[in-house]
Amino acid sequence: MTTRTSPPAPHGLLGPAPARCLLLCLVSTAATGAGLLLPAALGRALDLLLAHAPATRWVLYCAGLVLLLALLDAAETVLGGTLDARTTAWLRRRLTGHVLAVGPRATARFGPGDLVARLVGNAAQAGTAPTARAALLAALAGPVGGVVALGLISPWLAAVFLAGAPVLALLLRAFARDTRECVTRYQEVQGRIAQALSEAVGGHRTIRAAGTEDRETARVLRPLPELSEAGHRMWRVQGRASGQSVAVAPLLQLGVLAVAGVLLARHRVTVGEVLAASRYAVLATGVGVLVGQLAGLARARAAAGRLDEVLAEPAVRHGGRGLPPGPGRLELRGVTALRGPRAVLDGVDLVVPGGTTLAVVGRSGAGKSLLAALAGRLAEPDAGEVLLDGVPLRELTHDALRRSIGYAFERPALLGGTVEEEIGLALPSHSPARVREAARTAHADDFVRRLPEGYDTLVADAPRSGGESQRLGLARAFAHGGRLLILDDALSSLDTVTEARIAEALVSGGARGTRLLVAHRAATAARADAVAWLDGGRVRAVGPHEELWRLAEYRAVFGGGADAADGGQS
Repeated sequence: MTTRTSPPAPHGLLGPAPARCLLLCLVSTAATGAGLLLPAALGRALDLLLAHAPATRWVLYCAGLVLLLALLDAAETVLGGTLDARTTAWLRRRLTGHVLAVGPRATARFGPGDLVARLVGNAAQAGTAPTARAALLAALAGPVGGVVALGLISPWLAAVFLAGAPVLALLLRAFARDTRECVTRYQEVQGRIAQALSEAVGGHRTIRAAGTEDRETARVLRPLPELSEAGHRMWRVQGRASGQSVAVAPLLQLGVLAVAGVLLARHRVTVGEVLAASRYAVLATGVGVLVGQLAGLARARAAAGRLDEVLAEPAVRHGGRGLPPGPGRLELRGVTALRGPRAVLDGVDLVVPGGTTLAVVGRSGAGKSLLAALAGRLAEPDAGEVLLDGVPLRELTHDALRRSIGYAFERPALLGGTVEEEIGLALPSHSPARVREAARTAHADDFVRRLPEGYDTLVADAPRSGGESQRLGLARAFAHGGRLLILDDALSSLDTVTEARIAEALVSGGARGTRLLVAHRAATAARADAVAWLDGGRVRAVGPHEELWRLAEYRAVFGGGADAADGGQS
């Protein structure tokens, strides 16, 4: 059962490190405050020097403020960098955990390449949001403080500036809106390129065998013109905003200086105050700084929006029940599973008695792998329910579910570490004896011992064939144990002799509990206690392989090879 709720933003206003973010805000604000004090101190020192009065103290004040600004700027740089790194790491951990909690549905919706782009690029951009907010706060404090300081020198100076302030505000608002649209488009195109590249990497052998490298390169890079257009538009928007602000800001500064000159001529302000007013006018019109900060915040918010799309995918919810004692009886009641508008499985009813082996067969697209995924709750039915020893899988706790069901796949994911760690991945505690027993059951022990470091060989350094990788995946499933063992085409890359030996081990108890096998070979189906024949989204028949073999349509499921010709009894 899943729920679709509105997720929280990828990070709150202060990010995952609020104390560090608040400290950054304080440092940035202090730097802005020191920058606002400096013109006043310079003006006062100038007035004293012109009056031939002692000005040593004010000169020292100015030197101290300059030194303080340098120190605060260094602290701001260090705090900003560490905050960006911490926030990015936190976002990546959260996004990775959520994608794993959502499961295959996340990959089906977004694609692995796009998910990687969001996890790597977008998370790094979104991670700058707390720093960008702190910097924007300081950037806003500068103009506001500059206007206040102008008002303290003379209300006429503040009035002149405020007359043109609405124009600057409108420019900034339009810039923020246009920038976000451009950045969002740019990031979306990046994700499409990453997805296409991921598909090409996954199918590199097919591409090389077909000699279509150039065509595939063109396909991957096809969105480049769109990316270029989005990038150029971003620069045009930022350039237009900067140009407009450069046109407006000097006019305001000249207006402030002109009024200050009139006031100086009337002895309403001093020379030092005119100097201070000129500096405050520059601070008050600091649109260039605001444009840069707004652009950074817009990129961060657009990236955060792409992370939100992933976080909006509902994760699988688990219940609070455990499993009662039982043999591992699996039951599907009225299970329907859709893929788009099509019902791949339609009202399937199936019972697998505890301790038995059931082979699931059917033509390509019949829903065998989907049924296996539903049986282990790697996918959710759109209707009906799946039970293990009488308990609906959705009511089990996460630990009870995963502890009770083991899996082996056609292409096992070997995640790194040593061979021993891979086989014992799901074990609650390290058990070399159990790992080696599982490897022997999967007929992997011989080739593992021939590796350079045996069971201590890193998986990345272990030369192996597809069949040997599959045997490591089988060994991991056997070591896991559990009441239900699901093999989703996990014997397909094995030679017939090894497959026969492993299938015999499954039937004879080499793997404990109930076994559900997705089978493509008649020989595998023949060794199971019973066969479930899927056809047209429904279970057409359940029975021993020998009985079903009498039906021509059943035999046609396996083709006309030698394996099929003898009924799979070899």
